[in-house]
Amino acid sequence: MSPPQSRITEIVCHVLEIDEDEITESSRFVEDHDADSLRSIEIVSLLEHEFDIVIDQANLSRMVNLAGVRSVLAETPGFPG
Repeated sequence: MSPPQSRITEIVCHVLEIDEDEITESSRFVEDHDADSLRSIEIVSLLEHEFDIVIDQANLSRMVNLAGVRSVLAETPGFPG
């Protein structure tokens, strides 16, 4: 896994307060890991800060799991991944 991809996983797991082996690409943050809207906002904020990007709010509804986060970030201008 590339460094940016590893860092995405680290950030998400930190916010969700879970170990990296507890999350999969398809496990849903809310349903599977008891995240609430504040945690979702924190994930977005930390990702924007870490990678010096701005995530389009229109894409937030797609960021429900790691796969969705990776997809949105891949489409975000300036993302190094």
